[in-house]
Amino acid sequence: MPYYMYVALQADDKISVLTIDPQTGTLTPQGEVSVPGGPFTLAISPDRKFLYAGCRDTPQLASFAINPANGGLTQNGAVSLEAWPVYISTDRKGKFVLSAYYQGGHAAVHPIGDDGSVGGPPIEWLATATGAHAMQTDPTNRYAFVPHIAGNGPNAIFQFKFDEHTGRLTPNSPARVEPEAFLGPRHLCFHPSLDILYFSNEQDCSVTGYRLDTATGTLSAFQTITTLPEGHGEEHLFPDSNLRVGAVPLRSQPGPQQHRVLCGRYLHGTVDRHWQGCLGADTQRLEPGPPGQVSLLRRPGIGPHGLLQGQRGFRRVDPAGDVSIGKPAGLGVDY
Repeated sequence: MPYYMYVALQADDKISVLTIDPQTGTLTPQGEVSVPGGPFTLAISPDRKFLYAGCRDTPQLASFAINPANGGLTQNGAVSLEAWPVYISTDRKGKFVLSAYYQGGHAAVHPIGDDGSVGGPPIEWLATATGAHAMQTDPTNRYAFVPHIAGNGPNAIFQFKFDEHTGRLTPNSPARVEPEAFLGPRHLCFHPSLDILYFSNEQDCSVTGYRLDTATGTLSAFQTITTLPEGHGEEHLFPDSNLRVGAVPLRSQPGPQQHRVLCGRYLHGTVDRHWQGCLGADTQRLEPGPPGQVSLLRRPGIGPHGLLQGQRGFRRVDPAGDVSIGKPAGLGVDY
């Protein structure tokens, strides 16, 4: 069975389609799909049949049917937005598109039709605060969380109850988790088997683990661990359900430092450092692929644009090759 990767090329108004070799992680470009409006952030439905794109230059959501034979995309819907989305996902049942708006200061829910097409108007268009950077529902699909960074945001995680039948959001009690420290929660991922979430903190350059009370949908922090030596900044976080390893690419602050990757084991919920290595100053984002594989976006404006392929072991990520595809902005993997 082939594995496919989709890369948003905002500057080119395209989404690039690639295949992934499940044995070696080698990426092979298959084609491009025109998406006017500057595709920026991507999400794939839980059943892997549809792809959703949030556009930045012309604020909109677009939906595409995925051809399982060749990974090709056929657009089947689009809806205009009041602001550009920095992050999109679907709920756990694939019935709604969830979106966060960094500059727009909102969180939104849009319906998905039976044919996988995104629709409008939004079911929810809730004012939260500037700095909203992600939005996901928990594995039970009953709660939703929207982290907001510090500085340009309130340094808080907004907690909602989510109705998976209607798509409605209700502020939980309390409505926000507000760290005492200047952390800046940005992105999140869920532990593959425990009721635990991990938030990457942009301003503090750290990761915080939170326990999720599944009866109430509220979070309580139990650990914050720094991700890096002094002089670097953190970018993205993802879980590895097979190896129980989380990897974080670390964005350099001004200066010649390279981006770093931290691999941490979280078998019992807490994160322990295992390996940290350099992958170049242009590394921007990681995404898990087929078992044992990982792909990294090259940072636009620094060095060659494209993708860095990596082999993911239990304690490390090793570069395996490059593919030049333009100026990537967002990444999605169908496997």
